[in-house]
Amino acid sequence: MLTEYRKAPLIKPQAALRKELDKLVDKAKTDEARKEALNRFKDRELFRIDMKHIVEPSTSLPDFSLAISQLAEVIVERSLVDCQAKLNKLYGAPKLANKKPCPFAILGAGKFGGREMGYASDIEVLFVYGGPGRTSGKQPIENSEYFERLAQELLQWIEAKQEGIFHIDVRLRPHGGKGSLANAFDEVCKYYSADGLAAPFERQALIKLRHIAGDTGLGKKVEAHRDSFVYSGATWDLATALDLRRQQLAQLVEARKVNLKHSQGGIVTIEYAIQYLQLMHGHKDPRLRTPNTLQALAALIEGGIIPRTTGEDLRKAYLFIRMLIDGLRMVRGNTKDLVLPPPDSDEFIFLARRVGYTTDDWQAGARHLQTDIEQHMKLTRDFFERTFGKV
Repeated sequence: MLTEYRKAPLIKPQAALRKELDKLVDKAKTDEARKEALNRFKDRELFRIDMKHIVEPSTSLPDFSLAISQLAEVIVERSLVDCQAKLNKLYGAPKLANKKPCPFAILGAGKFGGREMGYASDIEVLFVYGGPGRTSGKQPIENSEYFERLAQELLQWIEAKQEGIFHIDVRLRPHGGKGSLANAFDEVCKYYSADGLAAPFERQALIKLRHIAGDTGLGKKVEAHRDSFVYSGATWDLATALDLRRQQLAQLVEARKVNLKHSQGGIVTIEYAIQYLQLMHGHKDPRLRTPNTLQALAALIEGGIIPRTTGEDLRKAYLFIRMLIDGLRMVRGNTKDLVLPPPDSDEFIFLARRVGYTTDDWQAGARHLQTDIEQHMKLTRDFFERTFGKV
C-alpha cells in the first residue's frame, strides 16, 4: 500500500480513475459484488490521496481538495449507472408522458459542488428528474416513486466507513428534510424562485450547485435556472442573513471556545462574506458566478470589489483555516468537533506539529500556531464587520 501511494500522483486524471473503476466493477457478476468493488476502489483511492497529503508537505490544499472532489465525482457517476441498472431490471426505464426517456441529474452542493472537499468531507447533492410519467417495465411505477427509490439506493450504495467520510448529504433540496429525496425539474424551479418558498439562506446555498452526473442537458438547465434565481439582481436580504449568523454564534459556539467553523473569524465568516458579495454583485459580473470560493475571491479582486491586498490576506486566511480544520480532523479522526483544544494542552501541541509547526521546542511551535490563528481570524472578522456590520 505504501509503495503504491508513492508511485501515483496526487491528482489522477478523471479518465484514468473511470477506467480503473470500470475495470474493477465490470468484473463483478452481482449487484452486491459491484457495490463492494466500487467501495473497495473508493477506500483505496482515498487512502492514496490522504497519504500523499499527510506525508508529503509539498501537496497544497487546493490540489488535495481537487483530488478528493474528482474522486467523489467518479464514484457518484459510476454508482448512478449501477443503481439505475438495478432498478430498470425491476421496473423498466422511466418515461415522460410523451413516452420519451425521463432524464435524471445529480448536482453537487457545498464543498463537493465547489470542488473544495477536504479530509473526511461528506458529499452534498441535489437529485433532479425530468418530470411525471411511468416506467416501461411489466411492473410499472410512477416516475416520482422510481426516482425516490433510485435516490434511496444511491444513499446506501456509497458506504461511509466513518461518519462524514464520503457520506451522502441530501439536505439541500426543496423543503429540506421534509421533502422528497428526488424532485422534478418544475418543482425545483417553483421552489427556488422569487415567488417560491426558498429561504434566503437556501438562495445563498445554491451558489455552490454544479452538475456532476446523469443527464447533462437537465443538469445544465438546473444550473441556468439557478443563475436566473441566485443572480437575478433581486435585493439580498442582508439583515436576515446577519441575523442567521448571530443565531449560529449563539447556538453553535461555546463561550471562551474557538470553533474553527462557526466562531467569528472562522471559515464560515470568509465563505459567507464572499457569498454575500457574489449575491450582491453577481448579476452585473458573470465572473462571480462560480461555486469555488477562491475563484470567486479572485473575481471579486479583479472586479475591484475587494482591494487586492485585502483579498490576498483573505486568501491566506482561508487556506490557513482550511488547513487547520483538516489537521484537527486528522488528529481527532472525525468531522464533528471543530473546537480548538486549549493552547496549553498536549492535543494543541500535537495539532501544531500535524500542520507543520515542527520546531525542536514543541511548546514554541504551539505558541507560534496560536499567534497565527489569532491574526488570521481577527483579519477575517474585521473584514466581515467593516463590509457588512457587526454580528
